[in-house]
Amino acid sequence: MLKLGVNIDHVATIRQARYREVTDGEPDPVAAARDSEAAGCHSITVHLREDRRHIQDEDVRRLKRALDIPLNLEMANVSEMVSVASELLPEAVCIVPEKREELTTEGGLDVAQARSRLAETVSWLQALGIEVSLFIDPVPDQIDASAEIRAKAIELHTGAFAEAFKRDRRSDATDEALERLSDAARQGHGAGMKVNAGHGLNYRNVLRLRQVPHLTELNIGHSIVSRAVTVGMRRAVDEMLCLLDD
Repeated sequence: MLKLGVNIDHVATIRQARYREVTDGEPDPVAAARDSEAAGCHSITVHLREDRRHIQDEDVRRLKRALDIPLNLEMANVSEMVSVASELLPEAVCIVPEKREELTTEGGLDVAQARSRLAETVSWLQALGIEVSLFIDPVPDQIDASAEIRAKAIELHTGAFAEAFKRDRRSDATDEALERLSDAARQGHGAGMKVNAGHGLNYRNVLRLRQVPHLTELNIGHSIVSRAVTVGMRRAVDEMLCLLDD
């Protein structure tokens, strides 16, 4: 069975729309995380962005205290976030590219170009016992570079697949995107790294990801939070887990 990491960023997005200056606004991301955990998910993911547009520092602290499952902290490779991770010691960190103008993270890290800076961060965090993954496009050069700096894991960006599937789930473009993901997963696994995946995954397209070999965990957020608006967080997570269950 593929593991499920639930990204609760968009719970905080809804809260911040009304309660930006309030510490106990609703909905509470920690409550959503606890409901996801109770439904059986395997980890909780949050992205602490530099502009703090949704998840706040105190959310991460509360999650670390409240959860019995791993907390995966997405973050940019900047000194501020490295300090936060070093203090809070989440079980996992996923380093992602970050631009202020983007709605959500678009595209993967250029590990090959930022090799030396990323290598320093990866080495530091992994020495603290944190599993570090790199959010990358399914491109051979990026996988090679990730292995060279000794990252323990990679997370494959599934955006191209999700976009192709949305246009036509049976198209050559969809099949080609899946083949690129499969090749990347084989390459990453062969290099000794754990292979995760995420971005744009939902209840309609996730079944196709099961044909990609060596995947360990899928990180899914917006689709689950959207479904939870009508059926609640536990049921939304349970429905996704059913799709991932062999």
